[in-house]
Parts: sequence; structure tokens; C-alpha cells
Amino acid sequence: MTQTVINPTNGQRLHEFPVMDPAQRETVLERSEAAYRDWRKTSFAERADLLRRVAQVMRDDRERLALLMTDEMGKPIREARGEVDKAAWCAEHYADNAENYLATEMIDSDATVSYVQYLPIGTVLGILPWNAPFWLAFRFAAPALMAGNTCVMKHDAHVPACAAGIAESFEKAGFPQGVFQNLPLQTEDIAGAIQHECVRAVSFTGSDRAGSIVASTAARHIKPAVLELGGSDPVIVLADADLEAAADTVVLSRIINAGQSCIAAKRIIVEESVYEPFLKMLKERFAKLKMGDPREESTDVGPIARADLRDNLHRQVVETIDAGARCLIGGEMPKGDGYFYPVTLLADVDDSMVAFCEETFGPLATAICARDCDEAMEMANSTQYGLGAAIWTSDVPKAIHMARDIEAGQVSINGIVKTDPRLPSGGVKHSGYGRELGPHGIKMFVNAQQVWVGPKTG
Repeated sequence: MTQTVINPTNGQRLHEFPVMDPAQRETVLERSEAAYRDWRKTSFAERADLLRRVAQVMRDDRERLALLMTDEMGKPIREARGEVDKAAWCAEHYADNAENYLATEMIDSDATVSYVQYLPIGTVLGILPWNAPFWLAFRFAAPALMAGNTCVMKHDAHVPACAAGIAESFEKAGFPQGVFQNLPLQTEDIAGAIQHECVRAVSFTGSDRAGSIVASTAARHIKPAVLELGGSDPVIVLADADLEAAADTVVLSRIINAGQSCIAAKRIIVEESVYEPFLKMLKERFAKLKMGDPREESTDVGPIARADLRDNLHRQVVETIDAGARCLIGGEMPKGDGYFYPVTLLADVDDSMVAFCEETFGPLATAICARDCDEAMEMANSTQYGLGAAIWTSDVPKAIHMARDIEAGQVSINGIVKTDPRLPSGGVKHSGYGRELGPHGIKMFVNAQQVWVGPKTG
């Protein structure tokens, strides 16, 4: 069996890659379990040395790896290079900090000595989407490997060359066989991998619909899972905000990766007194962006990754306009080759409209007018999702207080919502559970083992 990849820039066949059958899957998973027996006994220093090597391998091969993303899923080349570097940074961050994150904790009790130590649990299966192929792979793998686990990566079928490039980077860095492996499966074979006795935990990034299937499968077999699912992130812009800075950041957040990001700014909720001036700022900035070939250095916005994704985005735009929203820019399906969609700004959106209620995955920004801060907060939480949120105001103490009432896994005040290997990332509600990155992420897939040493005291 092979999987065919279509180049989203021109709609033409790019290449084909083989997929594994159940027998090959069995071999990979058994190899991972065998490798775990030795890998778990390596020191933090040994693991860190290998992770630093893989980071250097990727930096040395940046241009080739970046072009894999650009060709397979349409990421503009400048962004693709940045993603390779960010993945390398993640590897280095955990190489530098994992031992401290997992340091033994001494806890007073009735024992002579009592403590908690963090031990690996085995093979972790990462099920990943196409929109940030290298970053998401390292976000899952770097902490798991540094904790002493082995990893198998089931990447999205639309980025097989990226998946192969990631696995090759680990091989070039000298990782022992079986410690990190690529597992290109058909969708119908994923459940068998989750259920397999060699897999001890699952990390999933993707839609809430697929996440619920993965989570239920893992739960039936009593395996822990971390889910990073969809988002409909609100950005609250209050009247006293630095509007120019807010507009710059909102536009950047909305168009990174052609808007195909779970934590992109999607619902822009603006206080009424500055609503129209802020719309003007957004429109001016969106109008300056260049849509085109993602291989070109000057391109700001590349294509949508797939035809069906573009069709769904256009449906959301049309239905929202039909419901009464104003289209200030974009909104029309382009003619020609590839899956391009123009940057689109819809104003006067309310909570009854499709673009407010559904996750939008593409260069579509929706602006909502709020009477005041209280209504803005109510609108921000009026969603099934809870991944990220942003607040823009000159009153920072007020924003810090507001953050406690926002139903989201991360809140950025006067800045962009982003993932950072130093800080935990994850969501609530339909955006998932568990955390990745930071000291919290590495503790998702470990055995927090309590040790009580007698004799009893007191």
C-alpha cells in the first residue's frame, strides 16, 4: 500500500510513500519495547547528548527539511525554516532541563525517608497532524525520550516525507535502533497500535472528533493519553489597549501557516468604543499580505493544505455572510491551480453565526463587537473550546484578574498566544486534557513512584 501526496500549491501529485501493514506495525512496536529495556537505563546525560545531536543534524539540514513542509502542506518557506529551528530548540531545552524537571522530591511522612521519583513507563505512541510536522513531533518526543521512554510516531498521511525526514534525523544523530521510529499507518490501523500491549501511553494532536475516538480506545485499555485538540481562540481588545500593537499581533497570529493553527487568533472581540477604528487597522494590515507560492521568500500566506479543508472554510465564510456578517476583505474562492484562499476579515459576527461557533482553520478572522469588558468575557467563554486566549489592555492588573475567569489552557496578556518548550501548553473543554511542554509536559508519561523507607518514625 502507498499513500499519494498532492502538492497544495498546484493541486498536482507530488509523490507516493509506502504505508505499513499490521505485520510491519507489529515489528516496529516490538522493536520499540525491546529498545526500551536498555534506553530506560541510560543516564540523563547520555540521552541529552543524543538529543543535542539531533538538534544539530536538523539545523545543518534546515533547507531540505523546510522544503519538505513547504511542498507537502504549503507552509511558506520562511515559516518552515523557523519551524525546523523551533523543533531543534525543543530538543535542546529538554536536553538541558529534563533532569531538573524530573528530580526526586523528598516528602516528609512517618517514614525515615520518603520520596517520589519519576520513572519511564515504556513506549509512547504519538499521533500527529500535518500542520506543524516537525514542531509537533518534537513537542511529543523530546520530553518522552528524555524521561527514558521510547517513541513511535504515527504522522499524518499528507506529510510522509516530513515524517521520514524526522526519523532520518534521529538516525543520523546516532540514536539506538528502536528508540524513535516512524510508524506510517492507515487510519484504520491506528486503533490496533493503541491497543497493542507494547504501547503504554498515547499523545494525540488533532480534531476533537478524532481525539474522542483515540481517548476512548486508550481508556478501554487503561492507557494514559494527552489530547491537544481544536481551538476557537478569543482575543479581547479593550478600549485602553495599544491598538496598533494589538492589530499587528492579531494579524500575525491569524495568518501564520495560512491560519491553519489550533492556537491562532480566531474570534477578535473588540470593545465597542474602538471597534470601527480597530477594524480599519486590521483591514489595512490584512490587505498588505501577499498570497502566493510558499517557496517564494516574499510569500506571507500559502495555500490551504487540502481541497476539502478549503471547501469547508469557504462554506463557513459564505454561511456567516449570509447570516448578516460584513465581509471587509477576501471571502471569494480563487480560480486557478492549488488550494489558495484569500485572507478574509468578517465583521459584525455574533454567537449565532457559523464562524463564531465552529473552529475555523484558515486565513479567516472574525470580528465581534462587545459593549464592555464583561460582555467581551462572556463572548470569549461562549465556545465549546478552551485552548488559548489573549487580552489586550493597558491595565495589566485587570487583565491578570480577568485571566482567572477565562476558560482556556493558556492566556497571553498584550502578546501572542504561542507554544514554548519552557511553558506548559494544553486546553480545557473540547480542546483536550493533559499538558505538553515545560516541566508539566514531561511528567505526563512517567511513573510518579512513591518510595517509603522504614522504620516508621513518630
